[in-house]
Amino acid sequence: QVQLVESGGGLVQPGGSLRLFCAASGSIFSRSVMGWYRQAPGKQRELVADIGNGGTTNYADSVKGRFTISGDNAKSTVYLQMNSLQPEDTAVYYCKAKIRSSSATYFRDYWGQGTQVTVSS
Repeated sequence: QVQLVESGGGLVQPGGSLRLFCAASGSIFSRSVMGWYRQAPGKQRELVADIGNGGTTNYADSVKGRFTISGDNAKSTVYLQMNSLQPEDTAVYYCKAKIRSSSATYFRDYWGQGTQVTVSS
């Protein structure tokens, strides 16, 4: 079994900062890309940022310059530092990891349970 657990969401005022954390655990044979997605009410889930094993990062245009993704390959953890938060950043944030479990011969996507981020004055 593989699990992703997130933490760090909450309520913050516009212009504030939050840091999200995600850890993958369980029977992990190999892991590739880890990332963060978000889903606002009435909208589709969208990529926020992801990071590959080599450290290559990818960001949505809407968060470039404000959000920073980082990770620890050895620990299968990923962080999302979110600065200059705006009301439009309000959403449930989900961690996703592409993992090959010990019992599988292929990679598949695993998702966390989501953490709420609310930006409001």
